[in-house]
Amino acid sequence: MATAFDFMGAKAMAMSLLALFLFVGPSEEKVYKVGDSSGWTTIGNVNYTAWASSKNFQVGDTIVFEYNKQFHNVIEVSKADYQTCTAASPLATFTTGNDSISIKKTGHLYFICGFPGHCGAGQKVDIRVLKLSSSASPPTSLVAPSASPTATSTPAPSYHNNNSGLKTSKALYYFIPVIVSVSTLVLSCL
Repeated sequence: MATAFDFMGAKAMAMSLLALFLFVGPSEEKVYKVGDSSGWTTIGNVNYTAWASSKNFQVGDTIVFEYNKQFHNVIEVSKADYQTCTAASPLATFTTGNDSISIKKTGHLYFICGFPGHCGAGQKVDIRVLKLSSSASPPTSLVAPSASPTATSTPAPSYHNNNSGLKTSKALYYFIPVIVSVSTLVLSCL
């Protein structure tokens, strides 16, 4: 025969499991607007090196470049082309004025503005993507634009203008049925 103590212990265990699923859950993707509120520009002397070094980019995060497409673009380049501000051999070109780029691999991503003189004036950014955990397998591509590099890309749903980045919780939706199932199973054992 079950006692009140057994019921309370099982209830506490169910609540603990629920809390564990809610707070530990999957890692969250972040969306970063390059340059925060300034965006991708030569106006205002934005320090993109300082901006990027204040972030902890991870695989799965998204970087968003917002800019006036009449005066700027975004060119992904090699390290050598980044250092010399050369846009002649782009890895990818983005021209929509609101480009979202999903990070797919660890390492460095190098971006410059291809308009004459802009990169030399500081409109370039080195995105350093932190290493994956040992259990994750890295994809083969470093970035995957939301559309073909020269096509109009779909903007990210929103962005965050501080160091933490926007935490998206779409993966949590996959865990809700698990949380409900586990909670129901534990409570049905009472």
